[in-house]
Amino acid sequence: MLPHAADDISRDGKSLILAYDHGIEHGPVDFEPNPDTADPERIFELATHEAVTSLAVQKGLAEAYYPDYEDEVNLLLKLNGTSNLWMGEPDSAVNCTPEYAAELGADAIGFTVYGGSNHEVEMAEEFRRAQEGARAHDMGVVMWSYPRGQGLRNDGSPDVISYGARLGLELGADVVKVKYPGSAEAMGHAVEMAGPANVVMSGGTMRDDEEFLRNVSNAIDAGATGIAVGRNVFQRDEPERILDALEAVIFDEESPVEALAAAESAD
Repeated sequence: MLPHAADDISRDGKSLILAYDHGIEHGPVDFEPNPDTADPERIFELATHEAVTSLAVQKGLAEAYYPDYEDEVNLLLKLNGTSNLWMGEPDSAVNCTPEYAAELGADAIGFTVYGGSNHEVEMAEEFRRAQEGARAHDMGVVMWSYPRGQGLRNDGSPDVISYGARLGLELGADVVKVKYPGSAEAMGHAVEMAGPANVVMSGGTMRDDEEFLRNVSNAIDAGATGIAVGRNVFQRDEPERILDALEAVIFDEESPVEALAAAESAD
């Protein structure tokens, strides 16, 4: 990783990445709780919220929508992704080059690596090409580091998540996105293993407001620099409200209770 490489997708060293690669990764089912969010325009509008430091999308959405938002949204272009229709060993098709990401105006690239998959060697080589291509265009690099595959019995264990954080550092990511390992102590170990690379917590599946914010707060207290979140924002009836609360927790380090109270009073 390089110092300051992630500055364009962060604020005061912290990040709130609004992830919207779910259309390819999970399919339309993720939009059913809040059908309006099947329209990418709605998510690009959400990404103009002051709390959001970048929006992660695939190239098709960037081509279609980003030109209208380039002055208000920092673009994190996801270079690989595979549909939930794929039933094989974890892998992720490379759908875009860093050179084309730069042409689209991206501030950073995102890339998934499934450590432990039978395709790990190939994916690491693909990441190397993406990472070095991003460096040539002064773009930051975010790794979605999700160890999984038939050789891993528990891909959500703290040790495996820490290993994923370390892979991000070793392979040259500026920001490593990992699952929340269940406790502040375990998250602290993942942060330690990532060294100077920033660690952001994956938002994961929908949870109630306070539980979700408590996990985020614990991650920040443990040294994480933010969150990459999709469903826990856009599946809510009032996504702006949870963004208000996330801003308070991440950037102002308020407690979840204080953040929720402030968000409610703002309504």
